[in-house]
Amino acid sequence: MAASDEWLKLDNQLCFLLYGASRAVTQLYQPLLEPLGLTYPQYLVLLVLWEDDGASVRTLSERLYLDSGTLTPLLSRLESAGLVRRERSAEDARVVDIYLTAAGKKLKRAARSVPEALLCRLGLPMQELARVRGELKRLFELTKEKAS
Repeated sequence: MAASDEWLKLDNQLCFLLYGASRAVTQLYQPLLEPLGLTYPQYLVLLVLWEDDGASVRTLSERLYLDSGTLTPLLSRLESAGLVRRERSAEDARVVDIYLTAAGKKLKRAARSVPEALLCRLGLPMQELARVRGELKRLFELTKEKAS
């Protein structure tokens, strides 16, 4: 097999390793989020809102790297569940801001256990997790630079 053929093996693809790891970690979240009545993407939306209540749809889209076609149904389900409400901006009617309801704010307390429980499920020592997170952040920043 030619050396260049090695690069074409599935297991040698960086994208595939990242994809597989992402799917596996996301699956670890499922049993932690199920008692909260949340899917992983819904949890991500709430994480942003718990930091920045009243964020615009555009801000959510940018923070989560989701297009409006993906984000809008997520917000609809969260709104139907009574966790968020949408409101047109007073300054610009084209802008829709997303606010947590009382139930959405209350859910934050229950979600506080999720990150620690995930760490326990992963079984990585904190130092190793910090190293992996740092490397992934570095890779992500490099790819964002190249893509723009």
